[in-house]
Amino acid sequence: MDIRQAVIQFLILAPPFLFALTLHELAHGWTAWRLGDPTAKNDGRLTLNPIKHLDLFGALLFIFAHIGWAKPVPVNPSYFKNPRKGMLLVALAGPGANLLLAVGSALLFRLLLELRMPSPFLLSLLEPLAQMLLASVWINIMLAVFNCLPIPPLDGSKVLAGLLPPDAARSYARMEPYGIFLLFILFYSDIISKVITPLIQTVSGLLLG
Repeated sequence: MDIRQAVIQFLILAPPFLFALTLHELAHGWTAWRLGDPTAKNDGRLTLNPIKHLDLFGALLFIFAHIGWAKPVPVNPSYFKNPRKGMLLVALAGPGANLLLAVGSALLFRLLLELRMPSPFLLSLLEPLAQMLLASVWINIMLAVFNCLPIPPLDGSKVLAGLLPPDAARSYARMEPYGIFLLFILFYSDIISKVITPLIQTVSGLLLG
């Protein structure tokens, strides 16, 4: 890939990637706020401003490896009436928001395909939008699937902790300091890609037809 192609690809991928990360973290923070936790709101994270949510390393990793993450929204479960259930709902909110955005992007893409372009000029204007919508479908499914892996600090680990019996959940929580190292091992050994890529392709195929 030459420099021109790389720049075009970046311009196509960057907007849907930033919006997907922003909506993911906003969903976490908004859900926590609705359950009584003002921490994310007080930290200025209930916003659609991507700068507030951006994690530099996660963004760079996406550029080079097409997988990444945002800065986690702070959550204080002591504000919840039921901390275990509250954390489970907060954890599910992020991937859930990405799945909804993937569905919306797929619907808009399919709508564009149904439109009859009256001129080549209009077609040239809508082509980048169509590519961004396609990228949005893939990116949002990737984020939803990746974050549902039951490895700390990913959302899937918090969902699993909320479903386990209390004693098992406490034992499981003790592996959290080592989760990031496990993620790097699984990532660099290509195991994560082999696990989530078929899921991404399957869901994308269902949405795009």
